[in-house]
Amino acid sequence: MDYLIKVKAAKYIGDYKIYCLFSNGVEKIVDLKNELYGEMFEPLKDKNIFIQFKVDDTLKTIVWPNGADIAPYSLYEIGKTIAKTIKNKPNFSKVR
Repeated sequence: MDYLIKVKAAKYIGDYKIYCLFSNGVEKIVDLKNELYGEMFEPLKDKNIFIQFKVDDTLKTIVWPNGADIAPYSLYEIGKTIAKTIKNKPNFSKVR
């Protein structure tokens, strides 16, 4: 990639999966179930805490209240691209 990828929007879709819209227009489902290890991420195994993420306007990635964040490029690499024909895309009128 010739530029830094950023997260433009994100929405929790279930389990440990987050729908992410990236700055290059690509939409992916990011499954973080197997990525939550280490001191900052262990608390996120509690789904009630996990769902408290938001897209940070400065960092341009998802962050949690405990200070945990994941680099946007890492989210991009982990994520599975969504086919453009999916009809049930998350409604971003209520994005976290």
